[in-house]
Amino acid sequence: MEGKVLVRIAAIVFVAVAITAAIIEMTREEAPAPAPSAPALSRQVDPLREGQRRCQEMGEAAANDAACLGIWAETRDRFLGRTPAPSTPGPDGGR
Repeated sequence: MEGKVLVRIAAIVFVAVAITAAIIEMTREEAPAPAPSAPALSRQVDPLREGQRRCQEMGEAAANDAACLGIWAETRDRFLGRTPAPSTPGPDGGR
């Protein structure tokens, strides 16, 4: 008889703890996460990209256009890393 009483008490304690934990979880107010702030992007005009768009719009005629052939060569060189990146002035003003 003693074993049954201990099992019942343990069950009641377990259920009481589970109910308490559920009530605490339901009443908890979560603070909304702050919205991530993304830096404002400034759109820089890339003349190479504009030329690519123009050649794309030309269609098959671009294959015979010298300007488009030059743009494609520059694009390929830039992709393959053959041309140095445009230099930006350093902290000393580019001297």
